[in-house]
Amino acid sequence: MGTQERKQGEKSKTDFREMTAAHIREPKNADFVEVMFLESARIYKVSKNNRKCKEILKRLREAVEKKLAVRVQLDAPHGNVIEDVG
Repeated sequence: MGTQERKQGEKSKTDFREMTAAHIREPKNADFVEVMFLESARIYKVSKNNRKCKEILKRLREAVEKKLAVRVQLDAPHGNVIEDVG
């Protein structure tokens, strides 16, 4: 298999979307935080079990405040779980 080929379902650290964070919502008694972006009607989630959760939320809150786009790494190409933000 070439360096650019991946098995189906295999994640790559380069799979990301650039989106503008619009709103963050923390549902009561949930193990996740909801994140909305201007570019998508979908509601994305950050798991509170993600070891990077605090850092991800810090970056997203800054992006909302400054109306900036961020690079969002999702759990799958069309997934809605945020694994990292850069």
